[in-house]
Amino acid sequence: MGSRNNIQAKLVLLGDMGTGKTSIALRFVKGQFFDCQESTIGAAFFSQILSLNEATVKFDIWDTAGQERYHSLAPMYYRGAAAAVVVYDISSTDSFNRAKKWVQELQRQGNPHLVMALVANKADLETKRQVDNEEGVLYAQENGLFFIETSAKTAQNVSELFYETAKRVVKARPTRPTGTNLHTRTRDRRRRRLFCCST
Repeated sequence: MGSRNNIQAKLVLLGDMGTGKTSIALRFVKGQFFDCQESTIGAAFFSQILSLNEATVKFDIWDTAGQERYHSLAPMYYRGAAAAVVVYDISSTDSFNRAKKWVQELQRQGNPHLVMALVANKADLETKRQVDNEEGVLYAQENGLFFIETSAKTAQNVSELFYETAKRVVKARPTRPTGTNLHTRTRDRRRRRLFCCST
């Protein structure tokens, strides 16, 4: 596989404290879940490789702290990110309102290629739900995000979240003219070679 199919992408997890950002990352990267996950201090770093049909994506995942006192550090983590995953807890309207503020902040920082996901986490807490699924869907549609409900506890949709984000990152990548010419040339050469062999 050529290097053009290997993409390294920075992904940042944002959202209020206690929404389950670390739990989502740990469930995805290590397949683990802890009922008493300690609050992240500053940020935590994970990396994971995903193989898609069109590319292999290596995510450098920055899991940021949700506490207000760490907010000023956030731009350091989302600057240059290819993807931002904004998480709220379905049992907390406050966390949903906070998620909207994160989305607005990301829109203001102006990376046109940023892939954004809105994640309604803790889907296992259906009986304590304060934010309807439709509310999340509607907000995501209005703001050009993709929406998914997850549960880090049961692993529901956690892999799907990262695979869908990876697919969108591949699609959103800005193509550099020089690179494409080069790729087309090698592709043509390969095609010719295959054609030669088959005659």
